[in-house]
Amino acid sequence: MSTRTLVSPATLARPRGRAVYWTVFTTVVVLFAIAFLFPVYWMVTGAMKSPDEVARTPPTIAPKEWHLSGYSDAWDLMQLPQHLWNTVVQAAGAWLFQLVFCTAAAYALSRLKPAFGKVILGGILATLMVPAQALVVPKYLTVADLPLIHTSLLNDPLAIWLPAVANAFNLYLLKRFFDQIPRDVLEAAEIDGAGKLRTLWSIVLPMSRPVLGVVSIFALVAVWQDFLWPLMVFSDTGKQPISVALVQLSQNIQLTVLIAAMVIASIPMVALFLVFQRHIIAGISAGSTKG
Repeated sequence: MSTRTLVSPATLARPRGRAVYWTVFTTVVVLFAIAFLFPVYWMVTGAMKSPDEVARTPPTIAPKEWHLSGYSDAWDLMQLPQHLWNTVVQAAGAWLFQLVFCTAAAYALSRLKPAFGKVILGGILATLMVPAQALVVPKYLTVADLPLIHTSLLNDPLAIWLPAVANAFNLYLLKRFFDQIPRDVLEAAEIDGAGKLRTLWSIVLPMSRPVLGVVSIFALVAVWQDFLWPLMVFSDTGKQPISVALVQLSQNIQLTVLIAAMVIASIPMVALFLVFQRHIIAGISAGSTKG
């Protein structure tokens, strides 16, 4: 059965058809590239303009004089190394906690078939319907006075790490992937004497590297770009992540220096995506097809 396409093979076989096709295709790709890359260019070059030029109307496309001092000033005046390190610690801890507990919960719901497993999964997925803002106050009251032990987690990375574990979307993504692992592979491991934990460690996790990569990216980006929750739990300026520090320290900072700080703050996540983009695409496609 032939596949129907927008442009027929007969049209592409003619020189004029190929010319029109490639012209339209190239134009669309270039327009999309400009739409996505121009804001990045505007931010990077904006930090290299003088304060007067960046506020000029109409704006200039390129700086008349290139000033790199905005980046060095942002690095020193806004204490970026300290706040970037705070963000790395918070993001890495949230990623580790989420990977361990969400993977364990997803494996249990997928392969161990606990009693009332479907009810538990339904309750977890129901939390996706609750607006995140509605959970802010209960979460704050919980971390301010932890039940049973009555300990405050304010100004502590645990206030970021523990709430990050309760991520219904990532748990469901992992469960769906575990559901698609061939049963024959797991039965072969059981015949060889592997227990449930051994099967998870030696069989399931190596096969799940694509989806684990996707979950890792989601976990890191969520913490890196979060603003409201870190603002509430970190009153100590020295422990605040970069997203909060940029706002708190921007009162008496030149606009060019603030833009430069935003550029520096966005570099880690952009680099992370560029390095692991193949794993992200592979994980998404693996999670959407029957394995």
